[in-house]
Amino acid sequence: MIAPTQPPHTAQTPASSPQPLEFRLTPAHIGLRLDVVLAKLLPDFSRSRLQQWCEAGFVLQNGAALQASAKIKKALPLQVTPQADLTMQAFAPEAIALDVVYEDEYLAVIHKPVGMVVHPGAGNWTGTLMNGLLHRYPESVALPRAGIVHRLDRDTSGLMVVARTSAAYNGLVFAMKARDVQRRYIAIIHGVPGWLEHRVDAPIGRDPKLRVRMAVVQGTVARPSTGKPAITDARAIASNAQAGASLLECKLHSGRTHQIRVHMQHVGHSLLGDTTYGGKPWLGMTRQALHAWRLGFTHPVTGEAILEFAPPPADIQAALGLLGVAWVDIEPALKVEHTFSVAHQAAVSDDLDALFESDNADDGDDFDDEDDDHDVELIYTRE
Repeated sequence: MIAPTQPPHTAQTPASSPQPLEFRLTPAHIGLRLDVVLAKLLPDFSRSRLQQWCEAGFVLQNGAALQASAKIKKALPLQVTPQADLTMQAFAPEAIALDVVYEDEYLAVIHKPVGMVVHPGAGNWTGTLMNGLLHRYPESVALPRAGIVHRLDRDTSGLMVVARTSAAYNGLVFAMKARDVQRRYIAIIHGVPGWLEHRVDAPIGRDPKLRVRMAVVQGTVARPSTGKPAITDARAIASNAQAGASLLECKLHSGRTHQIRVHMQHVGHSLLGDTTYGGKPWLGMTRQALHAWRLGFTHPVTGEAILEFAPPPADIQAALGLLGVAWVDIEPALKVEHTFSVAHQAAVSDDLDALFESDNADDGDDFDDEDDDHDVELIYTRE
């Protein structure tokens, strides 16, 4: 291996203002792929990271940027400018304001706002819920993903539970797998459904036409579905035919990626603002009209029953107002425990019906509920 003309920075301590490193090549390097040569010259860095530097133009020869797959043609020096590993920022504590609705020494319940990413990933290495948790609860650095056991989409608001100790983490993971964490979502959909209560039982997998989306993936006898089983229960709380929208409460029996959004598109009632799944900006909603408003579970350490509620954010409440619905009016009825019927349809409850019969053109109300549900993708506790 040819030594560089100056010591390279290590992967652990990249320079804040990185200076180019120059490596002298020999005839022995001619004909080799650039990424192979770099891996030998800079063994402290992963091959994928070195390839990223090449693609970003930080590896030059004779002033010209080289791609990782390029073959070395001349034994001219290489100039390499090391770049900071952005993934390391994923584990940096950040003083991010968190809306904590419940906490004790074992766990916390967080009300996640719209726009916050839960877990760091490509393009979002900082400013995430995980960064905020590491700052507020330093002990969570010892837990997988800082105690996060489930997630919400960036533009879905609502309640999440996170662990602060190993005992709580293990207990919450087990409860998630057993579907014993009771969570309910409210969603505003396009149109007025022809049902009051409905179950969508359709497998979900990657959309074969656009891999960045999910879709209902139906199979045949010859070619079984590649999707995972997914069941969503939905009940209409209020509808307004003139406004062309309805309010639903949803309960999930599985935790597939984007499950509520995909299932509602499947039955012809995409969420307002959900342009990824057939919705459109409507009634002021420019993101998916989805909010995890209710969270209930048995404390994994103390055995205490925990039940928390979070009113929807201003954009959803404003959209409800355009439907003729005030959240403060329907919230008390929604807090009453309800179990979805086994049948796909059920009668409208008297209490909620009375709230809307004079205000809405086409009622689609139903009772009140509680129970287990997750639109969240259980990325850490997959079945």
